[in-house]
Amino acid sequence: MRKGILVSILLISLLVLSSLTSAQQKTLTVISGWAGAEMEGFMPVLKAFEQETGIKVEYKIYRAEDLATLLPAQFSAKTTPGDVIFMWAWFIKEKAKEGHVLELTGLINEKDFVKGSLDAVKIGNKIYGGVYTGKVKPGFWYRKSFFQKNNLTVPNSWTSFVSLLKKIKQIPGIKAPIASGDGVGWPLSDVTEHFLATFGGPQLNLDLIAGKVRWTDPKVRAIFENRLVPLLKAGYFGEPTEWTMALQMWWNGDYGLYFMGSWITGMVKDPSDLGVFSLPGARGIVFGADYLFVPAYTKYPEEAKKLAQFLVTKGQEIQVRQGGHIATNIHVPLSSYPPVDREVANLMKGKTALPDLDDSIGGEFQATFWDQLKLLWVRPERVDDVLKTLDEKAPKK
Repeated sequence: MRKGILVSILLISLLVLSSLTSAQQKTLTVISGWAGAEMEGFMPVLKAFEQETGIKVEYKIYRAEDLATLLPAQFSAKTTPGDVIFMWAWFIKEKAKEGHVLELTGLINEKDFVKGSLDAVKIGNKIYGGVYTGKVKPGFWYRKSFFQKNNLTVPNSWTSFVSLLKKIKQIPGIKAPIASGDGVGWPLSDVTEHFLATFGGPQLNLDLIAGKVRWTDPKVRAIFENRLVPLLKAGYFGEPTEWTMALQMWWNGDYGLYFMGSWITGMVKDPSDLGVFSLPGARGIVFGADYLFVPAYTKYPEEAKKLAQFLVTKGQEIQVRQGGHIATNIHVPLSSYPPVDREVANLMKGKTALPDLDDSIGGEFQATFWDQLKLLWVRPERVDDVLKTLDEKAPKK
């Protein structure tokens, strides 16, 4: 009898121990394209989740461009490289329609987020993705110390903007007034979208996304021909350079201005030395939110959903403290932001928040957009060829 009781106790103990060990061994993998300083700013968020839940999290870096090729192949084999993956909203929605994405409707309350920010990952009334922090792409960044040293002032008109570029170009040691961040092409697309929204109005960007306006339309061509191309021909933009390298060169004084998103505030040594301005007359600014989803093939669906929920709620407040991010969760207090990010938020006042143009269209057009802008930057005289090629790949309504 006693022997039987001891055996039972032993078996129960082993089962409990096995269960605890199994729980402890659960490790979630988060995938995004953040590397370097951006990755360092994200790590405190994952650490906080581990401390709160006891669930271990590993982080892997994959660019969205690479995931666009990798994930479809993995999903067709009913496997996934990650449990929570940051990816383009259009991709999440597309894969949700194909049954590869878990629904998050019951975990996310739309009222807690900026109005409309979850629309991009909804199918009907069902939510298939979470919206994380966003990055504003406000305009041209400059070092206050650089402007003070060279007696430069922020422009208030197109004429004064061009005059500023001319003055910067004449400063000894300057490679070009504006650094041209590159990589796969997206930094060039950001500055191009800013020109379109400024001189064509916010509705032009929305109409290009919807396919209501063609890229060969006279009003689109006029913006390229009269505003962007003359600056390229005058040498006011530097040669396309890998964007993080361009960032360091700009910070070191090789360039005077750098068009980049608000995440730049978390990537420089002294954010208090940062200043930023939009093109004079800008009425719209791109606000690009980062989206995440849980693949249907995760081994730990409940834990992955818990992580997704944490990221879009408590995680956002932790993230904005690191700098370079703007919360989409309306409950994150302004006191959580570093001072320079509060300045960025102020630039949004009175302006239309626009979706990222090429991210919204996606697919073949996005890759074409990036490639053609690389061509335009080095061969601006081929602007008509560029616009014709973009028009061929763009959506049409």
